[in-house]
Amino acid sequence: MTQEPYGVDPPSLRKSLGVVDGVAIAASSTAATTSIGIGLGVTAGVVGLHLPAIMLLAFLPILGIAGAYTRLNRVEPNAGNGYVWVGRSLTPWLGFLVGWVNIVATVAFLAYTTAVTGSAVLQLAGEAHLHRVAGLALDPGSTAQTTAVGMVILIAVTLTAVTGVKTAARLQSGLLVFEYLVLLGFCGYGIVAGPHPFRLSWFDPFAIPSASALAQGLLLSVFCYWGFEAAFTVNEEVRNPRDASRAGIITLVTMLGLFLLGSVAFQRVLSEEELAGHGAQGLAFFGDRLASQPLAALPLVALMFSAVASLQAGVIPTARGMFAMSRDRTLGPVWSKVSARYGTPAAGTLLIGALAAAVAALALVIPRLADMIMATVNAVGIVVALSYALTALAAAVRFRGLLREDWRQGVRAVVLPALSATALLGLGGYLCWSFWTSADHLELSANNGWFLLLTPAVMIASGILAAAWAKWVRRSPYFRTGRGTDADAPQLLTTLS
Repeated sequence: MTQEPYGVDPPSLRKSLGVVDGVAIAASSTAATTSIGIGLGVTAGVVGLHLPAIMLLAFLPILGIAGAYTRLNRVEPNAGNGYVWVGRSLTPWLGFLVGWVNIVATVAFLAYTTAVTGSAVLQLAGEAHLHRVAGLALDPGSTAQTTAVGMVILIAVTLTAVTGVKTAARLQSGLLVFEYLVLLGFCGYGIVAGPHPFRLSWFDPFAIPSASALAQGLLLSVFCYWGFEAAFTVNEEVRNPRDASRAGIITLVTMLGLFLLGSVAFQRVLSEEELAGHGAQGLAFFGDRLASQPLAALPLVALMFSAVASLQAGVIPTARGMFAMSRDRTLGPVWSKVSARYGTPAAGTLLIGALAAAVAALALVIPRLADMIMATVNAVGIVVALSYALTALAAAVRFRGLLREDWRQGVRAVVLPALSATALLGLGGYLCWSFWTSADHLELSANNGWFLLLTPAVMIASGILAAAWAKWVRRSPYFRTGRGTDADAPQLLTTLS
């Protein structure tokens, strides 16, 4: 591995990707099969039989966020994306916070997905009539067992990610083809053959039980869409920065279609109690309702593939975000070591895998997998909403001059991102207030509001401390200028359309 000292020309990543590769990485990071198989059940426990409504409603601010990412990427492609864009347009403190919360949120996501992957493997073992190993009863609902199995897979995909994004993209493309074929087949059949009647009320957001349920449901749905921006974290490795933007938008629109298809299919096949009650095993239950073995196991295989792909896709953008921050001396130099053989931030990739394994081990304090999933998804939803909102505000500030030059472009580049940011900040703030007022003591439970609020609070507070260390101990130049290394691309506003 090679490491350039601070103050010299920074290491660069190899440009080898196209649009299809970016779509594969972003789609795997978004993990539609995992979101449908697990996220829909979690969300249904909050909003009831209104999954299509909440998925459509959440798509609106996310579309505004995607537009902000696209425009910012055109004028300033950088592996740090939001960290660089927010630091330059707003303030380096908020820029660092965006980079930091994305890192800790992804590490938490990787820990959660590690357990989900292990659960899928154990469920498949059960379908093959393997229920005990060395006298131990296999339990796909046990956090300890699922985490142990998932860690083996996490190690394997981390090692694969070290060899390069191109290799990972090829693997994920194959997994995605299988996943989507299974999803389209089973969900399409479920819509046709499901025993529960189709209702237009499923698309009515005003029928959701309460304002707090609406807010929590929206942030859970934002979590489901989270990951489309992974295409922008490899924008220094694509042959044309516009390819990263195209990949992100294609992924987002594809996810909307899959989520609507999946939510309608699930509600046609399963009752509200069945939807909310099966958690990490929801997709397997859905498959059993529609087919007999061995065909019924196909959705479960697709879930396992999706979890494996999202593990790898989570490692890749996080390592590149930390690579960008290390170039700016806001993080230690180990994160910007580039492998001479593979042209990737290999050391950072391995460390991300190790951190995810450590957090997965810490999550063992929550014995039930369903509770761990709920706690993680709520925490990540809040910090992701904060990151998205700050990035959208950065776009609104960066391109505000377009309001005077061309009002149509100004609306798309300034007004829509600002509205999206306001919506997400409002939702996050309301949900935090709701968690705070819902409890009077702290306990390690997914039903305890203080615990659900504590996790994102620790993520944000740790970011403030890390920023202070970077500014006054590392003396990073980023805090003087807000500009990232290699982030001096001209603001070609006239090219935006």
